[in-house]
Amino acid sequence: MDDKQTRRLSATGRKASVGEHTADADLAKLGYKAELPRSLSMLSVLGLSFAIMAVPYGTSTTMYIALTNGQSVTVLWGWVLVSLISLSIAASLAEICAVFPTAGGVYYWSAMMATKKWARPASWITGWMNLVGNWTVTLSINFGGAQLILSAISLWREGWAANAWQTVLTFWAVMLICFLVNAFCAKYLDLINKVCIYWTAASVVIILITILSMARGGRRSAEFAFAHYDSSASGWPAGFSFFVGLLQAAYTLTGYGLVASMCEEVQNPAREVPKAMVLSVAAAGVTGVVYLLPILFVLPDVQYLLAAANGQPIGLVFKQATGSAAGGFGLLFLILGIMFFAGIGALTASSRCTYAFARDGGVPFSRLFGSTNPKLGIPLWGLVLSTVVDSLLGLIYFGSTAAFNSFTGVATICLSCAYGLPILVSVLRGRRLVEHSTYSLGRFGFAINGICLAWIVLAIFLFSVPVAIPVTPSSMNYASAVFAGFAAISMGWYFIGGRKHFTGPPVVQDADPAIKGQALSTDDEQHVGNETHADIKI
Repeated sequence: MDDKQTRRLSATGRKASVGEHTADADLAKLGYKAELPRSLSMLSVLGLSFAIMAVPYGTSTTMYIALTNGQSVTVLWGWVLVSLISLSIAASLAEICAVFPTAGGVYYWSAMMATKKWARPASWITGWMNLVGNWTVTLSINFGGAQLILSAISLWREGWAANAWQTVLTFWAVMLICFLVNAFCAKYLDLINKVCIYWTAASVVIILITILSMARGGRRSAEFAFAHYDSSASGWPAGFSFFVGLLQAAYTLTGYGLVASMCEEVQNPAREVPKAMVLSVAAAGVTGVVYLLPILFVLPDVQYLLAAANGQPIGLVFKQATGSAAGGFGLLFLILGIMFFAGIGALTASSRCTYAFARDGGVPFSRLFGSTNPKLGIPLWGLVLSTVVDSLLGLIYFGSTAAFNSFTGVATICLSCAYGLPILVSVLRGRRLVEHSTYSLGRFGFAINGICLAWIVLAIFLFSVPVAIPVTPSSMNYASAVFAGFAAISMGWYFIGGRKHFTGPPVVQDADPAIKGQALSTDDEQHVGNETHADIKI
């Protein structure tokens, strides 16, 4: 190595060291001690967000929803519509994240932007919404992955469907793999997240070229791919059915907000994490169009797909397009690879979310779950809790497959609410606390925030209704019941121990106004000053 290369590497090391020191100092001003290694780059966080959304995988496992509720128009234009809305939400969250870059994410933001009176309840509600959303989105990704793995058998044995035990055991195996990677390969997460980007891009290109060039079952017309609408399988009125079918896109495009939990593992989180949020949604939106449109051109008979015994029709699409079970499995294997990236990434974000919320006393045994393992460099017990909770929730499948399928809707509803609450608080406070954000939405802020909030209100209602009617016990959407169950647990724990131990995020007296958007000095209602959250009485 020559002197020039040595000097360059030395300068790079000094720059990283300075950036890490600055990020740790900024975190201290927000009330926390840096405990996790800052080993992730912006590209890695972008890859993590992209991995959690896992566009080809997410849209494939929920394709039956859009096919039931409108077919091509819902699949394609529903995706475009939700992508634009998700981009607005991501930009709104990025604006806030640039001011408060902590692993606490949305619950920290709600507390810091609320008035002193409402800081603790706003933080508690947002925190539990976010926690349940993280857990259930990880659950739905890995359980759906287990079903997709088993659906590969039906490529050779059509009509075959796994029983409950086979499905749950496969799910537990997937959870175990994701846990082991997170626990013992943490130093490789940066590489894994980057590889995910290339794997996904290559998979989409391979699938696109393969199904369009082979198309053994023939090709659909452009009119069908772009304009065909048939909601007769849903039983809902045609217009309303389109909105019900948006769950396919909405569920897939939920992961961008989860990466806020990684703020304390990035060297310049105030700049890099907001950027990753927005870019990942933009990339996911384009990826979705490139992936879904070729599938619509080779789509087999929709009733044949909806009748699939395993509820996962994508393998049959690939089989018919390639003309063989082996060819269909080859393409399905690419989707399964994306699934593992998504499962690993979702569990990573879920463990950090659990750790951050426990650190502030938001969950039982918070001292344990809010700690880090110095040897592994991860919040090990937060990872264990997330894995155990998801594994236990998988047991619901033995009682009711319909109840489990509702977790898809619950994940979307909870994360939407968790994203919406800090945006709502910001709007109610006149957006004063984000006006100096380095990612400010400027004069369009109120309009963009308003669109986000209107969509979230609509989504809560839409994703609580059944995919199709008439409703039977096996087709009922239990999302509202599951959501209410988690809400009851949250409220119960608040009165049992939360109100005694949960003070919300810490507030330090010498907080740098630059870190808080230079917006916290004029409002005597704001809870920054001589009081801490420990002094707040509700």
